[in-house]
Amino acid sequence: MENINQKIKCFILGITLVITSITYSQIKETASVEGITEYKLENGLKVLLFPDNSSQTITVNMTYLVGSRHEGYGEKGMAHLLEHMVFKGTPKHPDIPKELTAHGARPNGSTWYDRTNYFETFNANDENLEWALDLEADRMVNSYIAKKDLESEFSVVRNEFESGENSPSSVLMDEVINAAYLWHNYGNTTIGNKSDIERVPIENLQAFYKKYYRPDNAVLMVTGKFEKDKVLALIEKKFAAIKNPNVPLRDVPTVEPAQDGEKRVTLSRVGDLQILSALYHTPAGSHEDYAAIAVAEQILTDQPSGRLYKTLIDGKKASSIWSFSPFTKEPSFIYFNVDVPSDKSLSEAETTLLSALDGLKDNPITEEELNRAKSNLLKQYDQIARNSSYLGTYMSEFIGAGDWRLSFILRDRVEKMTVEKVNNAIQRYFINTNRTVGNFVPAKKPIRVEIEHTEGLEALVSNYKGKEGYGAGEAFDVSYENIQNRLDSGTLSKTPIEYGFIKKDNRGKSVTLRFMIRNGNVDDFMNKGKVANYTLRMLNKGTQNNSRQDIEDKLSAIKSSVFFNGSNGKVASTINTTEEHVMEALALMTDMLKYPKFDAAELEKLKTQDLAAIEENKTDPQFLASKELSLLNQNYPKGHPLHATTIEEDIEAINDVTVEKLQDYYNDFFGISNSATLVSIGNIDEKKLKDYFEKEYSDFKSNKPYTPIANKFMPNTVVNKKIKTPDKKNAISIGVLKTEVSQDSPDYAALQIAGEILGGGFLNSRIASRLRQKDGVSYGAGAQVSVDIDKNDKNSSILVYAIYAPENAVKVQTGFNEEIARFIKDGITEDELKVAITSWVQGENVSRAKDGELTETINNNLYYDRDMMFHKQVEDKLTSLTVEDVNKVIKKYFKTFDNWTVINAGDFVEDAEIKNIDKKVD
Repeated sequence: MENINQKIKCFILGITLVITSITYSQIKETASVEGITEYKLENGLKVLLFPDNSSQTITVNMTYLVGSRHEGYGEKGMAHLLEHMVFKGTPKHPDIPKELTAHGARPNGSTWYDRTNYFETFNANDENLEWALDLEADRMVNSYIAKKDLESEFSVVRNEFESGENSPSSVLMDEVINAAYLWHNYGNTTIGNKSDIERVPIENLQAFYKKYYRPDNAVLMVTGKFEKDKVLALIEKKFAAIKNPNVPLRDVPTVEPAQDGEKRVTLSRVGDLQILSALYHTPAGSHEDYAAIAVAEQILTDQPSGRLYKTLIDGKKASSIWSFSPFTKEPSFIYFNVDVPSDKSLSEAETTLLSALDGLKDNPITEEELNRAKSNLLKQYDQIARNSSYLGTYMSEFIGAGDWRLSFILRDRVEKMTVEKVNNAIQRYFINTNRTVGNFVPAKKPIRVEIEHTEGLEALVSNYKGKEGYGAGEAFDVSYENIQNRLDSGTLSKTPIEYGFIKKDNRGKSVTLRFMIRNGNVDDFMNKGKVANYTLRMLNKGTQNNSRQDIEDKLSAIKSSVFFNGSNGKVASTINTTEEHVMEALALMTDMLKYPKFDAAELEKLKTQDLAAIEENKTDPQFLASKELSLLNQNYPKGHPLHATTIEEDIEAINDVTVEKLQDYYNDFFGISNSATLVSIGNIDEKKLKDYFEKEYSDFKSNKPYTPIANKFMPNTVVNKKIKTPDKKNAISIGVLKTEVSQDSPDYAALQIAGEILGGGFLNSRIASRLRQKDGVSYGAGAQVSVDIDKNDKNSSILVYAIYAPENAVKVQTGFNEEIARFIKDGITEDELKVAITSWVQGENVSRAKDGELTETINNNLYYDRDMMFHKQVEDKLTSLTVEDVNKVIKKYFKTFDNWTVINAGDFVEDAEIKNIDKKVD
């Protein structure tokens, strides 16, 4: 009866929408660029619609033009704290996390310098769309922002703040950015000041909310599969009646004075890895020079062609380099980070970095470097444009910086960039007196750069027309039956490759392809260490026909990507490309698979990078807890491919890898024996793909037949252990309980629901509700049930986790203990079951709508001799579950917390309270 009522409700809603779509008098179209159309309501709310029939999902993204830039003294972190509070509910939507979970949404919110955004991606249907728009309209003006919620949430935000304090690179970056600015709020971290977070009066937070959360300070973007008239009618219905406060908003920019000389920051904290950084002030994102700086950044840091990459990484002065240059409304910065292992000289790395940057004026950017950088950047922009759900949130950066059309203007400026413009920008901004790396240096003749704010932004975007859009694509039905009916599957005749193809018309004519080969058995992989891992990672570092740089350039030219991953005996290749370039991308993938060149210098860079990462992680609580968890549940001896390694063994294994061992491993295990799968979805020509693989891979053979490496269930080691990590502001607890079950078990569906209720959903699970929503001690807490896909191993597990301040260790342990015991004793409720089922079903719909995830599902189906009906049967079983069914499975597989393997890592204080926990759990 419930399903019938639901269908009637949707039918009535559909009629209502058709009627109301005849007119939406308060909405006027104001601009249109490449498939995105802007509308404006009379109350000032801007609306962006971007239809994409091929996505089968909808993303609703609300951007408010308020971020950390708008905070005053005593308010640092207020915009971000408010972002958390807006999830606490309204009178109409009192439990937002529960609603998000029930609709199977993939939601989040984020705060940055100039904006705050909230988004939901969900299965495309009228009910979900109306709910999402109603939610965003309601919490624009009716959010609780209550004192009781603030009291729990401020400690959650403080916990998030402290998690960043665990990372030396994050702390150094914050210190350098802060030192670079005298007055402008870009010098303050978005997450804010700890004391402000803890002491903000609720009245101040409420006033901040009322001031900035209003229609004329917001931009609503809807992307995905929808009907324009229906959406506009709904938007008018939900938002048109919302009035703005009587006081208009006035944005008065702070003009940062020119920097008088080089600044320096020195940070000293516990850790092993040395870090070097440099920052330069740069213009706002809307300024033409931003595009020049973006190109320069690519030329400097790209791998392997980047100038800084070559001089620091190839020159063996450092292990890695990264950079970022935020797209902001007001003058901004570019930041460089260099990791320097402890066996290398930090001062030498600094001299090398600064000399390279200072030397740019005498060694200008070349035409070849420009073209490569443009090609790389334009490829990135193109791939973003083809992904409507990501584009929906990506636009928030440009909205916050002044206007969504700036995204296209940036692309066009990069496309038209010249060597002269890049070199002029470098000459202007990359000067030592505009740089922050350390202490003040006096100069007799100061050289300063006054960086102006962008003028005439409205004129810049108002008449912008853009290029031809990608089109909306095919409305693809993601039901299990339709996917199975559309699937062309079988085995190639000349080589034992199982294939699965789905031809459909995607937006942008995109194609996703996954090719996987499997070889060898457990004996073949004994004592191989990390050779298999490095062999895979070296595939894109150069071939006998193409250098590493050639590969990058060719992929950029065709706006395609090729990735490799896998483990012992398994090699998976993934291609993201378009109909036009699929054969070229395949040729590059084949070249990397069949003709790799294992270059000693490239191998040495990878090893140095990994050793540096180990150094950095030696004091990291999360890394140490995860490592110890694996070691305590060690089931295999040293030399076995599934052996859990210590840090010392990791270092030994890395140092043991040589080019000769990579080549030997490749010769033994690369090729096709008895197990290979090929899956492709999108604008494909099935015959061309079949012919190509028949031709190119019929001679690519291996004499190592594949037998899966058994990883059978073993009970977990019962222990509750504490690891001391000095000078780390954040602690972590991870617990695991092993269970013997597989996805073929009749209990699988009920276990999925049990996992959702215990630790899944969006801040709505038992664990998250207890530790974050109620106790307010953890920014990130949850649980998951992982059920083995292999019916022979049945090696499954239940995991719980929480990050928190070390002084809250007792509350976290108590929370885990009590919630798991209550879960077993009392079971679940009817309401929890209903929400979890709806969430799981809608979440699976979203997953099947994403080609990358569907490709992985079909790949597993081919290997495990399944089809989409297997998954439908799981869903049918799941939707028919009763509370009793789930409670029975909980009692069967779950155990109280004193039966788990639990690792706690943090800078714990040795007081009576902590010692009392030790007595109970050690």
